[in-house]
Amino acid sequence: MNHQQSEALFSAAKTFIPGGVNSPVRAFKSVGCNPIFIEKAAGSKIYDADGNEYIDYVGSWGPMILGHCHPKVVEAIQKTAASGASFGAPTARETQLAEMVCEAYPNIEKVRMVSSGTEATMSAIRLARGYTGRDKILKFDGCYHGHADSLLVKAGSGLATFGVPTSPGVPTDFAKYTLTATYNDLDEVKQMVAANNKEIACIILEPIAGNMGCVPPAPGFLEGLRALCDAEGIVLIIDEVMTGFRVAYGGAQERFNVRGDLVCLGKIIGGGLPVGAFGGKKEIMDSLSPEGGVYQAGTLSGNPLAMSAGIATLRLLKEEGFYQQIEEKSAYLEKGLQQVTGNSTIATCWQRVGGMFCTYFQGGPVNSFADAVKSDTETFGRFFRNMLDFGINLAPSQFEAGFMSVAHSKEDLDKTIAAAEKSFAAL
Repeated sequence: MNHQQSEALFSAAKTFIPGGVNSPVRAFKSVGCNPIFIEKAAGSKIYDADGNEYIDYVGSWGPMILGHCHPKVVEAIQKTAASGASFGAPTARETQLAEMVCEAYPNIEKVRMVSSGTEATMSAIRLARGYTGRDKILKFDGCYHGHADSLLVKAGSGLATFGVPTSPGVPTDFAKYTLTATYNDLDEVKQMVAANNKEIACIILEPIAGNMGCVPPAPGFLEGLRALCDAEGIVLIIDEVMTGFRVAYGGAQERFNVRGDLVCLGKIIGGGLPVGAFGGKKEIMDSLSPEGGVYQAGTLSGNPLAMSAGIATLRLLKEEGFYQQIEEKSAYLEKGLQQVTGNSTIATCWQRVGGMFCTYFQGGPVNSFADAVKSDTETFGRFFRNMLDFGINLAPSQFEAGFMSVAHSKEDLDKTIAAAEKSFAAL
């Protein structure tokens, strides 16, 4: 495909924007090429500056579960914009979307809207610390919760070792309050909790890890964390920014029947516009200002455009059979791609939960970040570039999930499977 205009736009962007992008993964560095610049989208397709069409499995990194530019979502945004894009004051739409979220998640009794997933997680952690009076947090290696200082930390060399910052600009003093455990290793978590008795405010995790591909929780893992937090007075924060309203209307917590004390949401609840939220038990949420002493604020929180897009989106997701369609389309793609990879000598592992999926270039299974990094990223990069040439847009990283939308047709899925067969043959 010709990418002349995208190349020119990327060159111009690098003059004024660090690395030419406003979020690092968009630079395509890990897949060995330059990014495509997108001009428009509709349904399951996106179109770049050179006029190339792609079947899209990124979906703006998850929120476009209806497909791009769904008419009812576009109508809601346009109607709201005509009466004002932002007020910095309460609107009825905020309460309406909050009520819909609370209805979908029985463990969310109150919810606070913010403008991004990072805001949601950093605010939930601050709230957990304020509520418990403890300073330390426990996260999992390979789970991404945004770019707040205390979350940019990797695991230490031992079970009780404090984290070290993995980004310049994060003071070691911040990082020392962050413990990092291995995803799906409940015994390791128990040892960390015992070694830091009554010091851990919260455990935060993705219930399905979507930032190291697609890693489901092992049987008993979420249940074990819930029991441990109950026993030790630790706040369990379930980060459903990616999985919320994606793998079920009530998210991963509905799918696995394990509930967090606090929940972080984003992406789908904004219908593609910038939005995030965190909510949970009333007794915890009432510690937030102006009710309580834990401060959190945001000028654009509850933005009317984002609220309107979210309300329109959630209404459509509630229609009968919606998630069955997502499941059936995803299973069809899974079966086709497994047939393709099964006929190849290249080692691969396909993992999926609902409309989230990943093909790892290794034998698998992948249960943790340590497993995920064994993947052959160079071969994935060649596969990615082949698929892009055949008109298939995948996430430009081995360690990111792909996403299905209801707009993907059987023709789209068949074209994707055929492209994969050609791409593997070219490897």
